[in-house]
Amino acid sequence: MTMKKKPVTGMKDILPREMEIRDYCIALIKETYKTFGFTSVETPCVEHIENLSSNQGGENEKLIFKILKRGEKLKLSEAETEADLVDGGLRYDLTLPLSRYYSNNANDLPSPFKALQMGNVWRADRPQRGRYRQFMQCDIDILGEPSYLAEIELIQATTTLLGKLDFHNFTIRINDRRILKAMAAYSGFEEKDYDTVFIILDKMDKIGLDGVESELLEAGYEKDSVDKYLELFRIVTNDTAGIALLKDKLQGFLAPEIAEDLTTIIASVERVKSADFKMSFDPTLVRGMSYYTGPIFEISMDEYGGSVGGGGRYDEMIGKFTGQNTSACGFSIGFERIVMLLLERDYRIPTAGTKVAYLIEKNMPEDKLMEIFEQAGAERADGKQVNIVMMKKNKKFQKEQMMSEGYEEFKEFFVDKI
Repeated sequence: MTMKKKPVTGMKDILPREMEIRDYCIALIKETYKTFGFTSVETPCVEHIENLSSNQGGENEKLIFKILKRGEKLKLSEAETEADLVDGGLRYDLTLPLSRYYSNNANDLPSPFKALQMGNVWRADRPQRGRYRQFMQCDIDILGEPSYLAEIELIQATTTLLGKLDFHNFTIRINDRRILKAMAAYSGFEEKDYDTVFIILDKMDKIGLDGVESELLEAGYEKDSVDKYLELFRIVTNDTAGIALLKDKLQGFLAPEIAEDLTTIIASVERVKSADFKMSFDPTLVRGMSYYTGPIFEISMDEYGGSVGGGGRYDEMIGKFTGQNTSACGFSIGFERIVMLLLERDYRIPTAGTKVAYLIEKNMPEDKLMEIFEQAGAERADGKQVNIVMMKKNKKFQKEQMMSEGYEEFKEFFVDKI
């Protein structure tokens, strides 16, 4: 039987050029977030199936890679439902595992706790550009901070990192789940219909206002409610003036401090930002996860044509584990998409040392070989990257290949001279 050499669908092999950028990004992420007081943590890749299927993860719960029970616990002949066969699954994000982690270890952690977590997650999704079934996520979360200080810190840390990676002119879109609910209530939708209304609203960037109107009417909602709802989106602007307009318009449905806090977050981030980006209030921003309870945000980049990160406040998730709600807010960058964009622009790592190739002729005498190793050691001590390889017959092609890998200097060593 011939074994399959290609990866499983939705997975990928990572070649050296990409791995170099990934390693650099990981180091820069940790270095940058550490300056904001975040501490690295790690959680298992396998979670209890009950946790993963607790109606917290939205559509992602349909994409779980489930794990069969093992050994004597796996009784295929007696199984009547899937629950009789499955007891675990691969995590589909890092937020739910972090909530379980904090619930289990809160007594040993500071409050507030600023966590940095990086690791692979798995979703049985349809693969496409920038989307895989196994991919790295990078999250920062602040647990135990109820004020908007958490949102400001998370946005500032994330945008600072993107600036260090030479990203410019991107947008942080921000909204609040409570504003979404207030707009729906004001328009006359019943609370039980909010999720359906928001799923349709979330398509606004693809189908436009007219498309949203058609789908809401097709779903059976009253025309008066639909008209009243969409009129809000026609008059609101994508700035703090738009928030002020909704604050006035939604009196009795929206607590004034919710709008005021969102305005403070935007104004504060704009004032202290160190990267080239803009803040934009987006009343159509929904975020798919049902666990969000307050401000939500996404990173939009024109060169990608979509979101390359997002997050928000989820004050009720930890309470699902402990029975007592704990303030929590997080921001995740799309690590795989960021790396993909860097590769597409042929990004060169700014801090990488000079890469030197030593090309050695075959049958080099031992004493000369030792001298070469000593010379390479001295250059490495000076911060250079030195790769010692045997000289090939087609030396021109060999050099061209190594130049494509970033080698800038070549030193040749022959048996009859050194």
